[in-house]
Amino acid sequence: MKAMILAAGRGERMRPLTDHTPKPLLKAAGKALIEYTIENLANAGFGEIVINIAHLGEQIKDYCESGKRWNVSIEYSDEGETALETAGGIAKALPLLGDEPFLVLNADIICDYPLANLRTRAIDLAHLVMINNPPHHPEGDFSLNAGGLLAEQGLNKLTFSGIGVYHPKLFANIPAAPLKLRPVLNRAMQEQRISGEKFSGLWMDIGTPERLAELGKQQARDTSKHTEDVAN
Repeated sequence: MKAMILAAGRGERMRPLTDHTPKPLLKAAGKALIEYTIENLANAGFGEIVINIAHLGEQIKDYCESGKRWNVSIEYSDEGETALETAGGIAKALPLLGDEPFLVLNADIICDYPLANLRTRAIDLAHLVMINNPPHHPEGDFSLNAGGLLAEQGLNKLTFSGIGVYHPKLFANIPAAPLKLRPVLNRAMQEQRISGEKFSGLWMDIGTPERLAELGKQQARDTSKHTEDVAN
C-alpha cells in the first residue's frame, strides 16, 4: 500500500513562522514535522510515499529528496503556488497513487497510532481513524455507529484524526481543482460506504505555534527520560 502525506497547506495559523518556511519543515526538538511522519510510515512498512506540495514546496523537495535516508521512495505531486485542498490534491495525485487503496495522513500530526494495521484494512470507499474531540474542535466531525460506519449526523460525534485509507474510486469524478474533502466524504457517508474506528492513544495536531512549542517540550522530556533509563 502506498501512502500520501498532505503537505501543501500554507499554515496560516502558524504565521509568521510559515512566511518563509513551509509548515511541514517547522521543527520541534530539532526535527521537522514531516520527518516525524515519514519515520512513522517507514517504521510501519510503507515504502512508497507521495507528498503533495504547493507554496514553498521546493523547500520540502530539497529537504526530503528521494527519501533514501529513511529507506523509502518519495514522489511529489506539485500543485503550483495555490494548494488544491485535500480532495483536489488527492485527485491530482491519483496517477502516482495507483489503482489500489492508499493511506493519506496530514504532515502536521503527531501520533502513536499503529499505521501498519491499515496496510491490510479492508475498505469500501474509505476508512477513517477517529479520536475524541480535542479542546480546539469540541463539536467533532462525524458519528461512528455500532456497526463501524460513519455518518455526517448523529450523537457523540468524534473528530477525524487526519489519518484515512481511501479507494481511488472515491475520487474518480473529482477534478484536480480546489475542493475540500468534507463534501466528498459526506456523499459517500450518505451511501453508507465509509467505515471508521476510534483511537484513544497519543494524537497531536500541530496547528499553532503554541502546540509546536509543546511538542518540542514533550520530545525533550521523552529524550531526557530515555537517557535516564539507559543510564540506570
